Amino acid sequence: MKLADIKKLKVAELRSKLTELGLDSRGLKAELVDRLWSASQSGQSPEHVELLEDSLPSGPTEPVEVQVPTESSSPPVVECAAALCEVDRSRAYTDTATQTELEPGSPAVSPGSERLPGSETVCQAEGGQLEPTGGPLSEEMGRGRAFYEFKEEIRYKRSKSPQPPQDKEEEEEWDEDKVRLDPYGRHLHFEVGSDGSCGQPRYWDRFPLLWSGCRLTHGVRQGRVGFEVRLERKLFTVESEDQEVKDSYGLRAGWSVGNSSLLLGEDELSYAYDGCGQKVSGGNTEEYGEPLSEGDIIGCYASFSTDGAVELFFHKNSRFLGRAFYLSPSVLRGRVLVPHVLCKNCSVRLLLDPVTPQWYPGPPGFTPLTALPAGQRVRATSAPSRAQCEVVMMVGLPGSGKSFWAQTHMKQYPEKKYRLLGTEDLLTCMLSGGQRDSRLQQASQCLTDLIKAAAKTPGNYILDQCNVLFSARRHKLQLFAGFRRRVVVVFPSTDEWKRRLSQRRMSDGEHIPETALLKLQVSCSLPERQPELMEELEYAELPQEQAQILLTEYKEEAHRLLPPVIKPDKKPRWCKKRRHLLGPPPSNRMQWTTVPGWADPRSNMQLRHWNLPYQQQNYDYNRSFASSGSQSYS
Repeated sequence: MKLADIKKLKVAELRSKLTELGLDSRGLKAELVDRLWSASQSGQSPEHVELLEDSLPSGPTEPVEVQVPTESSSPPVVECAAALCEVDRSRAYTDTATQTELEPGSPAVSPGSERLPGSETVCQAEGGQLEPTGGPLSEEMGRGRAFYEFKEEIRYKRSKSPQPPQDKEEEEEWDEDKVRLDPYGRHLHFEVGSDGSCGQPRYWDRFPLLWSGCRLTHGVRQGRVGFEVRLERKLFTVESEDQEVKDSYGLRAGWSVGNSSLLLGEDELSYAYDGCGQKVSGGNTEEYGEPLSEGDIIGCYASFSTDGAVELFFHKNSRFLGRAFYLSPSVLRGRVLVPHVLCKNCSVRLLLDPVTPQWYPGPPGFTPLTALPAGQRVRATSAPSRAQCEVVMMVGLPGSGKSFWAQTHMKQYPEKKYRLLGTEDLLTCMLSGGQRDSRLQQASQCLTDLIKAAAKTPGNYILDQCNVLFSARRHKLQLFAGFRRRVVVVFPSTDEWKRRLSQRRMSDGEHIPETALLKLQVSCSLPERQPELMEELEYAELPQEQAQILLTEYKEEAHRLLPPVIKPDKKPRWCKKRRHLLGPPPSNRMQWTTVPGWADPRSNMQLRHWNLPYQQQNYDYNRSFASSGSQSYS
């Protein structure tokens, strides 16, 4: 079976064949072609192969240039690239590469360094189509996060510069004592309603695998308190309904401490009732309660004893489900428990109006959180101002140690409450469902939107990406105008980088093709001090001068090892001479006017402007002489 035959199929035919094979039929045509090509090369059953061959057009086919897909999360070393490049030189590449963005003083890019294999425009180029066109299954299935991150970074090449932030005051002053969903204690992909009592995932239609969590603004550390959560409605995409995706929606409600993860139930001090009929804490699940459906109401109750022990239990539609968790006095140690919700593909509403009656009466002796006196509620977070906020942008090649530096920095300054914006962090929000390659793609695309949302939400952020393109760095830093912008470059020595790459490859189990690394090296540029874009620039390992010298060596080696890109010859453009629309040339004017009837004002053949003086005519005849070099008319 040839790749050229698969490419001739229409999108509807590709989707139909993928569905018959039991494969995912979502995505663009390039992705569908890749998936079908991979299935044909992966040793499918004879029935599957016959099914594919029956759908292909018959007749001779023309040879098609094949592109090698990439997988990229942490690049391998340069010395290992020579053997792969010998193989890659025998392969042809498509012709959709665009010009590489180079910094002043950087060496010219060789013809073979314009694209990352596996995409029509990837690491080297900053624009154009970015979908893969096909390749072997072994390389198709192992794409890492750097591949998809770079696809998103390339898009900044042609994006418009962001508008400066508008300094406008909040439309309404928040009451510090009012209980509501906390806009500063939530995932950026959780959207809080205008009244502060309802919410849903912000990108549920585009990223259905994403779980989004939010806490309330206040918590408790004593008494007998409860709150109610209602599953408003399920949010389904057309694709999820057609494909009957399992676990297409989910809801967790419960309690957590203020410094725990927003993924309710995944930390030790995080306790949840899961809508699938389980209780969850510390990532461990046990059977508990019943599954939830639309309209069901969960009652979450916490009973604090005088010695500091806490008992947590839940109700479903006023029916007691039994004790879920018991916390000894040594567990919380006086820390505040905050109401918490986590949802996927559904909208939720909490009863936070102290005047409105409860949906279902709570257990005797329990008070709704909103009905507690202000002195018995504890504020979980406070609203920061934009001028006090900071954004840290990480810069470096994959596997250089950016994530490790960011996590260490967050532990050193816990009071700043940094939010880590990275692909791996979003992957943790996809608790179940989907293949890793699909989740990586969704996470990278979602991260682009989250960065824009973060620029509008006060807080402290760390952008954990490669950020090796100047256009991507500039655009992101411009988004965060008004923040204190800090750029941290992690560029280790060659030996240390090799060690980290090998360690990461063993821990993550992701293989990254050598050609992908070479493309990244060619595209990489190191930032310089620019006061209009950043307030601080730091090189965490090698100083700037040494890092720049080492990067230049990487680029020269990458240019030498990269296979050439074969581009088709451009077709000549034939320029046709335009006919003169204003009449005959001046030299023939007298001869033409002697024709009988032309000078007669009663004749319909008369052209008015021919009788005007030559200098009053609007046509510039000199232009014709300049372009053609001779006085010729047609």
